[in-house]
Amino acid sequence: MSKIMRHDMNGTARSPATGAGDPHDLKISIAVDPVALITTECITVTAAMRKHARWAHSSVSAILGGGTSVSGGKNISRPPGNGQRSFGAGQKNPGKIPNGFPSDHDTLASRWGLRGKKGKSMQDNPLLSAFARLRNDLRGCTAIVAITKFFAYNLVGKDSPRLSLAMQLLSAAITHCRFEASDSAADEIVLLGILELMESMLSGPGGDLLGDESVCEMMETGLSMCCQARLSDLLRRKAEMSMIAMCQTIFERLKSLEVGVGDDILMLDADGEKSANVVMHDPASHEAASGPQPDTSSDPSLGDLQANQIPTEFVDASSGDERTSIGPKNISSVQSNIATTNLVPETTTGDAPERKVSEVQDHPRQMEEKTGGLIDIKPYSLQSIRELFRVLVDLLQPHNRQHGDTLRIMALRIIDVALEVAGPSIAKHPSLATLAKDDLCRYLFQLVRSENMGLLNESLRVAGTLLTTCREKLKLQQELFLSYIVACLHPRVDIDDELGIDPVLYQGVPKTPKLVKPTASQTNSGRTTPVPIKERQKLGMEGGSRKPDSREAMVETIGALARIPSYLVELYVNYDCEVDRSDLCEDLIGLLSRNAFPDSARWSTTNVPPLCLDSLLGYVQFLVDRLDENPRHEGYPDIIQLRKQRSRKKVIVRGATKFNENPRAGIDFLSFHGIIDNPENVKSVVKFLRGTTRISKTVLGEYLSKKSHERLLEAYLETYDFTGKRVDEALRDLLNSFRLPGESALIERIVAAFSGKYCGSSMPEGIANKDAVLVLTYAIIMLNTDQHNPNVKKEKRMTYNDFARNLRGVNGDKDFAPEYLQEIYESIKSNEIILPDEHNNKQSFDYAWEELLIKTRTSSPLIMCNTNVFDAEMFSATWKPIIATLSYVFMSASDDAVFSRVVLGFDQCAQIAAKYNLTDALDHIVFCLSSMSTIASNTPTNTVLNTEVQAEEKNVMVSELAVKFGRDYRAQLACAVLFHLIPHKEIFIKDGWNHVVHMWLNLFANSLLASTFASSASLLGIPPIPLQPPSQVIEREQRGNDGGLISTFSSFLSSYAADDPPEPSEEELESTLCTVDCIDSCPMDEIFANILALPPHGRESLVRALLNQLPEQSSPVVIVVRPDKPALAPIETNGQRSRTVTSVYDPSVVLALELSTVMATRDQESVALMGEAVAEALQAIVRDAANVHPLTLSRAIYYLLYLLNASQDHSFVRPPLVLHTIAHYGQATLERSAVPLLKGLALCIRDPAPLRNEITNTPDFWSIIRSLHRLPEAAGDAFDLVTMVVTGQPPAITADNYKETISLLNQYAAAGSVGAMIEQKRDKTANARKREKPSKPAKPRENGDVDRGFKAVIMIYRLTSKVPALIEQSHLERNEAWLAYWSPIFEALRSQCLNPCREIRHQAMSCLQNSLLSPELASSNDQEWIAIFGEVLFPLISRLLRPEIYQADPVGMSDSRVQAANLLCKIFLHYLVLLSEWDGMLDLWLKILDIMDRLMNSGQGDNLEEAVPEGLKNILLVMADGGFIQPPSRDQPSTKLWTETCKKVDRFLPNLIAEIFPQVNTSAPLTAEHAQPESVASGQTVEEQDLSVERHTKDQAGSTAESKAS
Repeated sequence: MSKIMRHDMNGTARSPATGAGDPHDLKISIAVDPVALITTECITVTAAMRKHARWAHSSVSAILGGGTSVSGGKNISRPPGNGQRSFGAGQKNPGKIPNGFPSDHDTLASRWGLRGKKGKSMQDNPLLSAFARLRNDLRGCTAIVAITKFFAYNLVGKDSPRLSLAMQLLSAAITHCRFEASDSAADEIVLLGILELMESMLSGPGGDLLGDESVCEMMETGLSMCCQARLSDLLRRKAEMSMIAMCQTIFERLKSLEVGVGDDILMLDADGEKSANVVMHDPASHEAASGPQPDTSSDPSLGDLQANQIPTEFVDASSGDERTSIGPKNISSVQSNIATTNLVPETTTGDAPERKVSEVQDHPRQMEEKTGGLIDIKPYSLQSIRELFRVLVDLLQPHNRQHGDTLRIMALRIIDVALEVAGPSIAKHPSLATLAKDDLCRYLFQLVRSENMGLLNESLRVAGTLLTTCREKLKLQQELFLSYIVACLHPRVDIDDELGIDPVLYQGVPKTPKLVKPTASQTNSGRTTPVPIKERQKLGMEGGSRKPDSREAMVETIGALARIPSYLVELYVNYDCEVDRSDLCEDLIGLLSRNAFPDSARWSTTNVPPLCLDSLLGYVQFLVDRLDENPRHEGYPDIIQLRKQRSRKKVIVRGATKFNENPRAGIDFLSFHGIIDNPENVKSVVKFLRGTTRISKTVLGEYLSKKSHERLLEAYLETYDFTGKRVDEALRDLLNSFRLPGESALIERIVAAFSGKYCGSSMPEGIANKDAVLVLTYAIIMLNTDQHNPNVKKEKRMTYNDFARNLRGVNGDKDFAPEYLQEIYESIKSNEIILPDEHNNKQSFDYAWEELLIKTRTSSPLIMCNTNVFDAEMFSATWKPIIATLSYVFMSASDDAVFSRVVLGFDQCAQIAAKYNLTDALDHIVFCLSSMSTIASNTPTNTVLNTEVQAEEKNVMVSELAVKFGRDYRAQLACAVLFHLIPHKEIFIKDGWNHVVHMWLNLFANSLLASTFASSASLLGIPPIPLQPPSQVIEREQRGNDGGLISTFSSFLSSYAADDPPEPSEEELESTLCTVDCIDSCPMDEIFANILALPPHGRESLVRALLNQLPEQSSPVVIVVRPDKPALAPIETNGQRSRTVTSVYDPSVVLALELSTVMATRDQESVALMGEAVAEALQAIVRDAANVHPLTLSRAIYYLLYLLNASQDHSFVRPPLVLHTIAHYGQATLERSAVPLLKGLALCIRDPAPLRNEITNTPDFWSIIRSLHRLPEAAGDAFDLVTMVVTGQPPAITADNYKETISLLNQYAAAGSVGAMIEQKRDKTANARKREKPSKPAKPRENGDVDRGFKAVIMIYRLTSKVPALIEQSHLERNEAWLAYWSPIFEALRSQCLNPCREIRHQAMSCLQNSLLSPELASSNDQEWIAIFGEVLFPLISRLLRPEIYQADPVGMSDSRVQAANLLCKIFLHYLVLLSEWDGMLDLWLKILDIMDRLMNSGQGDNLEEAVPEGLKNILLVMADGGFIQPPSRDQPSTKLWTETCKKVDRFLPNLIAEIFPQVNTSAPLTAEHAQPESVASGQTVEEQDLSVERHTKDQAGSTAESKAS
């Protein structure tokens, strides 16, 4: 605060060096000379005074300087005469100048200084001295205006000498002044001026110099004005406002006092106790109103008028003078009842209060006289503040009839300001805190029952402010107050079922708060909370039926408290987590939730629902605001311990409830959960019974009084200490804990046990024996009933003599002492022995309040929780009613602002749930939003009429779901909210996935979710899921507006005639477009990407939800779609029609399977966690193929094989079983699933692994391929499988699949025969054209079958490299191994050498040659290489010579024969050496010559005519060169080989022998050099020669083909 500008004596303004401060803090500067201004004001005041007869002849100096007047020499400050009542009427020295000035007659000019000098007397400051003398007689408000002006102009500052004394005198003057009465308006102007001056004094520079006495007088003056009914409402209201302003200043000083003492706050209370000599009186208890009053002595009529205007309760009955003084009056004896604490001494009778105040008035002057002008007045401190606070609190007494509601409202407003300014400081000071905890709370909690709305509003406001600032000291009081509010506001009415709102959405709203006892139907169920209904009733806290405005006011109070950032957290920690406290946090949230429902406006006001909703959303917003704060644990309870306490509390509540229903069952339950250590140990049971307040006292009394529980009753009584107490006092303590049973025998048992305990080890004084106590106890019980039974008339009630007479001679044959019985009688008569639960009166209230105060001494302190460490636990306990309320309001609201707030609330609740991993809360949010979206409905939508409309360059599927959803704005909003809050929270959702998946599947089934949603193409390597075909497709062009009714009607008729669904209307199309836009706006792809990035355990719930959506096994899919055309049942080979497939295609089922497979195969951990469940679902569908749509089955097979490949390390999917199941499908079923099946198998055998071997060695694998290899769309995939087996690294060829592989490759090669037609067609085309250049060779393997056949031949040849290893592994005999492994290859190649396709045939010839010449085939066993001729070559050539074979390819078959002839020659030469050693060589050679003869004479063209001679020629030359055949000579006769050879060759080539062996016809022998052909002579090896012959043969074949073609 900036420094106040001051004026010097010359009137110039001086501003602080720091510059201008706050404009509100600047003082007014004056432009005139201050001395002149003061002089002018003094003259004005004295001039006004001289107009009065009293001062008519007095001079200015006499009035201001203190001299005697000219008229009579009397001092103007003389005491009033007879008949005048004033504050100074009780002064001891009435003749002494009350201001303390000496009786000199110095003139004004000699002492006119504004500021005196240090050490001078009051005469040095005559200005203040003179104006202070005006306290007794004032005319008008001239002096008040002048003094107020001096303060305003800062002419009086803190540095003014003796300012403290002057302020005390000024305070006394304005609080005890009396002025001439004129009219009420003028009088009130004076009073207004006094109020303004008091405000200026307290808030001015000298305000903190006022003493405790002065402050109390000023406050009492202000309060008296507030209370005087004869004053106008305006003045009283102004007085109240002034009191508020002054209280703000006074209580603000409390903070500076704390700064002065530092941490030693108790020192202020100690100083206050030592100097507690200031007492403020209750302004409403005076005999007449106190404060400044007009003097009506000069105007009797006016005095009578004023007196007549005063209400009787404010008239002084002891005086007949209507003139009222301006000071405090005598205090009635009622004041002694107001002072309830020991902090302020009580005043009782007489004029003690008046004397005390009088002494306070003169004290400063007397002290000045004694000390020679030096006086030190202590500034006001805690003493006056405490007294002011006490008086204000006392004004709230509900049962004090002197205090009207208007006075209480005024006091409440002032107290509210005090708490607003210094509430925390009040809580720190023990004396002030005691007032707040006891009297203030006691009165407030009774005033809130008032139906006076003004009083109720102020009471609630003060209660709210009190709890806001001082709740740390009011733990039990706060519980009591909030319990009452909850009981009042929580309706006992069920929520109305509203059309369109599922009751499941708002099931989380509690029907009754937890602190409420069960209904009347549950009698004897016992107390369930520390503050049950009946106890609140006895405290005046029962809810009852409150008016709507009252309910609204209470809701506003709760809302204000809930807006305190840490308030609800504190409630949760201090109450919900403590065993003996109520669940206040849960109850308040439940209360706000229930009253946020629109129907609560019926018993409250229309403002209540939005207020409660605002409070709930504020609570959620508060939690969100500190989600990212670092948790602070220091100084706060351990969260683990709180959880344990809360769990224990739940057990105790349940156990107490069970006890109230069945005590034995309750004890067993509590023992089972460890609350009672040992049910057989009575001390353990008693410890629980005494330690909880949740047990029904009626049930407890009956339980203790049973005969079988005598030990328990004794142990229960052992917990009491009756030492030093009378029998009635001990009995009162005992019966406070339970209710006496109704049966006399049970009562007798308890009374007997009580008597024994009371007597104990030593007999109390005046008691003879135990029997005497027993009889006396019975008598006390009877007396209590007699005295307080409302049915007994007063005159018939028992007197003391009756009571004593009944007890004669029972005390050991003697009487009890009369004094003893008298005390007992009076105690029972005045104070009933009651069970507080059962009474509702002031006595019960006082008793229960004292109990509460006693509990506060032992209760744990209230923990202030400015941390977020407890937010998770608190939200976990309170989210259900919040979400229920948001859901109901969302479904019933119509205002956009409400929608916006509710949507934000859902999002914030989801953030909190995700942050603290509250999966239940997040799942419920998902459930509510999905339910409100209507997409997750369990009722399947009808897709029969789904129509695809091509409009606006996009295709739109108009369906029942799309149209309905597009018309519902709430559903669209709920859907958008749901899918926008899911991203980045996927890992926290568990059961909520069931609803999300249901929505996805419904959208997908209606073509509203993109088919690429699951990214199957990239993740699974399979095309997107086919969507359901529409019933019809409509191309809608832009139409004009002239179509009208006729166009629409004609469109309908055309649809009807075609038996098609009616064409969608414009409105339906528009609704569908809205649906599409809404779904497109949802971040589905982002959600799915986030799901894939989750760890395996985060996807487990989603997979479980997907599997839950699958239809039951052996049951058709629910959705039925009308097929475009009915399909005919396929015909099987036996002529029987196969069973008609009754299932229909449901793409949502496929989507569920696909998503499950994707989730379960992301990594090995996912496979281990989810693979088995997914595999079971897939296998169930695969096994139930007869009831599954083929599309669904084919995808399921692929997913199963995909999972099989991913789960190779696991055994939950067994490949042989899967393949066996698939292999046994019907051919039609297998063909429908061919492509996905083969792709899945390809995945499994793609990589070298045990799985590949296991699959490829399974006969069902080859059976499946054989069944599908001829299917056009599957042939390529099937061939790829075989290729993987043969060419994989390493190859998967084993003894088990060797023959299957060759057989299948042979079939593929045979299937390539279709290439013959293509080749022949090409040949015809080429022959038809006349070209100069020879035709270009055809493109190789343009046809897929030909290409696969060509590759199959090559792969068959490649298998030759595996044969030796297979033979070695087989451990077969040599001949058996040859037949098992070589023979299949040669047979396959031999068969393909006859293939009509030229390209495949030629390749087969080449591969056969390479195979026969393979080094691996070489063997010393003649059986093997002999079989080459007998089983391979000879049959091959024989079949080539058949006409039907030739006709398959007339153009190219000649070349094949040439190749076969050359191959025969090559193989013979290759094995010539081995054949020479074999006995059957001649027969083999002759058979070869016969074959050559057949080839030569086949008549198929010039190719063989050239190739056969050339081949024989080479063979004979090689044989001759090797000496295997020699012509006869002189030295060597002809051999049989030669003879037979010549004979055979001459038959078809008569000149060949002569050409090769010319020496046969000459005598000169033929040498080897001459006989060798060119190749042999050149030194070529046999292999090189073979290659040369092969090239020669090919060249010949090529030239022959060209010549034939031309």
